[in-house]
Amino acid sequence: MQKGSLLGVRKGSWTEEEDVLLRSCIQRYGEGAWHRVPQRAGLNRCRKSCRLRWSDYLKPNIKRGKFQDDEVDMIIKLHKLLGNRWSLIAGRLPGRTANDVKNYWNTHARKMMTCQGKPENEKPQDLVKVEVIKPRPTDHLKEPVFLGGRSL
Repeated sequence: MQKGSLLGVRKGSWTEEEDVLLRSCIQRYGEGAWHRVPQRAGLNRCRKSCRLRWSDYLKPNIKRGKFQDDEVDMIIKLHKLLGNRWSLIAGRLPGRTANDVKNYWNTHARKMMTCQGKPENEKPQDLVKVEVIKPRPTDHLKEPVFLGGRSL
């Protein structure tokens, strides 16, 4: 038995009625507090499903449809630099979600890269060696703390 079926949470395609309920809940309470959304909206869905439905399909500022040439160029350049970090790439394309960018890459752009004369097994991020600087946690203690003869 699957985990979701024990809880009685609905899976699968969303109905128009569920979309309307989710939209009205977000309009009333705003985005966030996703753990409360299913109950507030009267939906029999898990919080993650509600969050992804909103952010990937129902959010008003989402750009739908064909990717423009400049967007495709940006995806290719950023993928060479960042690899499969879809949310960072999507952040540079207003109105596009990470899911849309990832799906576009996996169905179109990756094939375009192999059609340009590059070996199929060679990954685009292998072509250009770029050192990516990742954020690191800061050390809040500048000096060691002494407790009874022992340092921390």
